Amino acid sequence: MMGDMLKLCDKVREIAYAIHVYHGNGYLEKVYENAMAHRLRMAGLRVVQQHPMTVRDEDGTTIGEYFADVVVNEVILIELKACRTLTNEHKSQVLHYLKATGLEHGLLINFGSYKFEIQKFISTPHVRAAGTSSSLCSL
Repeated sequence: MMGDMLKLCDKVREIAYAIHVYHGNGYLEKVYENAMAHRLRMAGLRVVQQHPMTVRDEDGTTIGEYFADVVVNEVILIELKACRTLTNEHKSQVLHYLKATGLEHGLLINFGSYKFEIQKFISTPHVRAAGTSSSLCSL
């Protein structure tokens, strides 16, 4: 199962890098989102753009909703940016999205820099249950 997830993450990373090489930086985030969705679908993956995700408080009460940029195969959340560089706030955003949604795997991809930036996040169930921050793995 974990091997399949790693292969899927590698596939997404390869596609994102190819988009970065072809389109470069300078477009708005939506252009990169559409390019990611298009190429991921061409690769035979299930893709949902602007997927609504409910945010719940610790007692299960719905406290809000946000829209994930891209969700792949219902298991990987992708947050896209088109900015000069990734910040701690961007990383925190992904970690909170994973915690709130219960998804374990997230990718943060920045197309706005000359240098390609991608980071992988893994949120483990025991960490979420304890109420502490999720683990972070950078690619």
